[in-house]
Amino acid sequence: MRRHNFSKGHGTRNDFVIIDDQHGMQELTPDIVVALCDRRAGVGADGVLRVVRAQHMSDWDGDPDLWFMDYHNADGSVAEMCGNGLRVFARHLVNEQLVPTGEFTVATRSGLRQVQVARGGLISTSLGHAVVSDGPLTVTHAGQSWPATRVDVGNPHAVVFVDDATRVGLNLHVAPTWDPAEEFPRGTNVEFVTVRAPGVLDMRVYERGSGETESCGTGVVASAASYRKQSDHDGDVVVHVAGGELTVTFDGDEVWLTGPALVYARGEFWW
Repeated sequence: MRRHNFSKGHGTRNDFVIIDDQHGMQELTPDIVVALCDRRAGVGADGVLRVVRAQHMSDWDGDPDLWFMDYHNADGSVAEMCGNGLRVFARHLVNEQLVPTGEFTVATRSGLRQVQVARGGLISTSLGHAVVSDGPLTVTHAGQSWPATRVDVGNPHAVVFVDDATRVGLNLHVAPTWDPAEEFPRGTNVEFVTVRAPGVLDMRVYERGSGETESCGTGVVASAASYRKQSDHDGDVVVHVAGGELTVTFDGDEVWLTGPALVYARGEFWW
């Protein structure tokens, strides 16, 4: 059994255990991730962020000196991207003085992502392109079915618009299903969205590998992109989630997500 250090942070109450592993010496096996994320027997989190130099990632062939966000869901599975996690990751880099300025690039499994640190505890991150796809897709949950929209934000999403996302009878600890089933062979994130006002949305989310969380950054972007495609709104989109408020900005083909990120604890665990 070895002692390991960790930090804990959250972005709109989407919370993460942060493992600082600059030299790639700690392997995050699914068992370790599940143990860390356990809310009764572990630290408790929606996922784990490993901070590591890109040169230590075997499948990375870009700039070796960048910081790489090695993200794992609470069930131990590896995820391509996490929007709230990226902001918390960036906050950790700033707090630990691992980056020289408030504007920098982070390597992820979805490619390079830009970060801009703003005042008031806010961080803006680029999330690449949000690709909204047409075609029949149905999501079923709690005995109800709805048409859904596919959106790729570096990871998969199915966006469903409902009359009231805060009241629809959802038990999002149980995964929704979708048809055609083969559309998402590795699973998907499912967002239930209500239009509160022009450019303002309410959202609940089932995160693949984590269940219902109080926020999902890429889900917020997916919801905003789907909303823009079916409306005449062309400005920023504000999305309210259980954990707070996030703003999505569309700059040409690039999507930016802005919101708070806080690292608030340190500790040790033994494994």
